[in-house]
Amino acid sequence: MRFRTLCRLLALVPVGFGLAPLGQALGAAAELGVRHRIDVMVSAEPDAPVLSRLKGAKGELSFTVRLSANSKESKFFGMLRPSFPDIVVPDGAGKPLVQQTKLWEEEVCHQRRGLPKVTVTQLGGHFGEREGRIEISAIVRHIGVLVPPDELTPGIKLDQGSDGFGLFYAFRAQTRNSRLNVDLKIYPIDCFL
Repeated sequence: MRFRTLCRLLALVPVGFGLAPLGQALGAAAELGVRHRIDVMVSAEPDAPVLSRLKGAKGELSFTVRLSANSKESKFFGMLRPSFPDIVVPDGAGKPLVQQTKLWEEEVCHQRRGLPKVTVTQLGGHFGEREGRIEISAIVRHIGVLVPPDELTPGIKLDQGSDGFGLFYAFRAQTRNSRLNVDLKIYPIDCFL
C-alpha cells in the first residue's frame, strides 16, 4: 500500500514541474500594463464661416483641456493649454486646420484602470484681418449661467479605430456657431509593469 502511494506521488512530480512554466507565463501576462497618449486635431465643418469666407487666410487657435489620469503608479490632474499660432485656412472641408499633434503622453506604465478623463472646456482664436476678421470664443455651458453665444459641446464620442500609432478611442468637442471640431484621440499603449 505504501509503495503504491509513493509511486503515485513520484508520478505527480514531473506533472508539477511541467505546470511551473505555465504559472510563470500566467504571472507575466498579469504584469502587462498600459500608458496613454493623447493626440489632438482641429477641423472645420463644411458649412463653417471660416471655410466659406476666409480660404487661405491666416489665424491662430488656442484651447483648454482638462485632464484627469490617475492610477496607483501615476497621478495627473490639470489643465493643458495648447496653442497653434500659424494656421492657414485650407481650401476645402476635408483638410484639417491643425494636423494631428501629440498633446500629452504618460511616461509611467501602470495598471489598467480605464481611459483618462479628458474634456475640452474652452476654444479661442481668430482668422483673417481687419473687416473680414472672425473671432472665435467658445466655452462649455455651466449650470446657472446664460448659454454662451458660441457654445462648446464636449464629449461627443466618435468611432474607435486604428492608425499608424495603434488602436485609439476618439472624442470630439464642437462649437455651435463657428462650426469647429477639436478631436482628441486616446491611444492605450501596452507596456510591462
